[in-house]
Amino acid sequence: MRKLLFSAALVAAASVPAFAQKPEAAGAMASKTTPGKGTITNMARITASVEAIDTAARSVTLKGPRGNVVTLAVGPEVKNFDQVKVGDMVVVRYAEALTLELKKGGKELRQRSEREGSAAAQPGGRPGAAAGRQITVVADVTAVDRRKMTVTLRGPKRTVDLKLRDPEQIKLIKVGDQVEATYQEAVAVSVEPAKPKPAAATK
Repeated sequence: MRKLLFSAALVAAASVPAFAQKPEAAGAMASKTTPGKGTITNMARITASVEAIDTAARSVTLKGPRGNVVTLAVGPEVKNFDQVKVGDMVVVRYAEALTLELKKGGKELRQRSEREGSAAAQPGGRPGAAAGRQITVVADVTAVDRRKMTVTLRGPKRTVDLKLRDPEQIKLIKVGDQVEATYQEAVAVSVEPAKPKPAAATK
């Protein structure tokens, strides 16, 4: 799940990962496991400068931490686009989490569901947008290879081999069980005042 947009939907699926992979982007990754359940979370905060604005096309060009440049469409949910100025700093906050939960002897239908939501800045406030989505998949366990530490999962549309790292977890899984995977992501974009450039040193 990844877009980077001022108009929240693009933010989550395209440019955020490009910025988030840079070492200058502040972020953290963590994992937590309990018997039959595991969660991995990733959070990042990226700051980019507004390099150019095309009012007619409703697009903005941003420059990321390492000089990478991307032009983004500004959706209609950004009510205060006219307040954005060249030199403003755009702050992108991105969070994602993947949870896998074992359902012993599960009898649910294989399925995939998705929910999305978004929010925009209030009229008169600083430009910004936020978006989030959650995808849940229920899959059948069709094979378990404890030597290779892999579990084969058959979902509603495709079959995948999942590599596990915890030998204690794979001991709990048997053919006929089900796994529920829940992926969540949230992106928030806000425009902050540009920081003044340091004055040149006088000789």
